[in-house]
Amino acid sequence: MTSINTIIFDLGGVLIDWNPRYVYRRIFKTENEMEWFFQNIATPEWNENQDAGYPLHLATEELVAKHPEWDSEIRAYYGRWIEMLGEALHETVEIFHTLKRSGKYKLYALTNWSAELFPHAIERFEFLQWFDGIVVSGEEKMRKPFPEFYKLILDRYHLIPETTIFIDDNLRNARAAEAVGITGIHFHNARQLKDELGRYGIVVR
Repeated sequence: MTSINTIIFDLGGVLIDWNPRYVYRRIFKTENEMEWFFQNIATPEWNENQDAGYPLHLATEELVAKHPEWDSEIRAYYGRWIEMLGEALHETVEIFHTLKRSGKYKLYALTNWSAELFPHAIERFEFLQWFDGIVVSGEEKMRKPFPEFYKLILDRYHLIPETTIFIDDNLRNARAAEAVGITGIHFHNARQLKDELGRYGIVVR
């Protein structure tokens, strides 16, 4: 087995709790109404376009023009985005801290995140300063799961895919990392992550 010396973390859903439902549960009366809105109006695909660098104000105005009957609900998405940002996922952050303190691994972040919104995370979460490097999709105008985004972090920091692990809560993104030669871990929770890391000789106590 090749020895792992580099670990790349996704941020949202792995180290940071982000969920638009924190806002929209206060807007819609029922879960069904809210989920219909996410499936048909402010879809994940729409949000991912902004993660890849599309301006938030243009995305908002274009979607309002397309669905004027949802004007206020659409504007809440980025207008109240800061309320969607939850707390650090402390058990996973502790794993990250343990790996950092060990001094054995280079640690990076690869995140789908709007460049306009990422400064809020930098300001709020001190542990983001601990990374050896962070690559933000909105700054690079590309995103997961496209292979060029993974190749960008490999090239920028001179990483070797065979000695690198990538952790993401989205199975699609973990598998995309594997397609470029990186070991992917589909994150579910901190306990599962410890077990998965242990399979590669990375002991977290």
